[in-house]
Amino acid sequence: MAAIAIAVFARNDPFAGVFGLLPILVWSTAARPDRVGVATGLVLLGLLAWFVLPRELGLVGPWVPAAIEVYWLHTTVAAVVCAAGARRRGPLLLVLAGFVVTGGVLVEGWQQAPGDEGVLPAPAQLRNTKDIACGSGGCWRVVESRGAHAAEVWQDHLLARNFTPAPEIDGEPRFCRVTGLLVTHRACVRIRPPAADSVRVEWYVE
Repeated sequence: MAAIAIAVFARNDPFAGVFGLLPILVWSTAARPDRVGVATGLVLLGLLAWFVLPRELGLVGPWVPAAIEVYWLHTTVAAVVCAAGARRRGPLLLVLAGFVVTGGVLVEGWQQAPGDEGVLPAPAQLRNTKDIACGSGGCWRVVESRGAHAAEVWQDHLLARNFTPAPEIDGEPRFCRVTGLLVTHRACVRIRPPAADSVRVEWYVE
């Protein structure tokens, strides 16, 4: 039940959360009815929590796994844990499934706009209109906001969500945040203020 609760908590990447349950389901069918079996199950639960919860809580840094790492890195580490607990060769099919799904997610995501990436929900005190834009370099998400000091409100909003200032592009403020243990996931936001009380916010994954 605890594992299911963690998977349900993965609101931004629900498929990653559900896929993360796979090693626990595999272990539950082969678990040893002793302390080693229980300890192995707890380790798998801890791994799932580590790969899901920090990102969903908006945390960043080199110790926060990226969503894509749930598919390949989490399943690989979990397979090693299962092999140690069962004292036999690990479930190679689990590792293979993880890498296959990773490839599918990468291919599907090449031409898709990014998800919320911690940018949404937008500041409630502004009037916001959401959209998606695409070009030769891929797709990105857009929010048009109107309200008093819209650009400043957005900057405070992003800083509160662990985005940090990045080098400007064409004089426009930019904020980025990075997650990922071995393969980093960098999401960046450009703030384009055309007027004093309106702003265009664009975010994309580098």
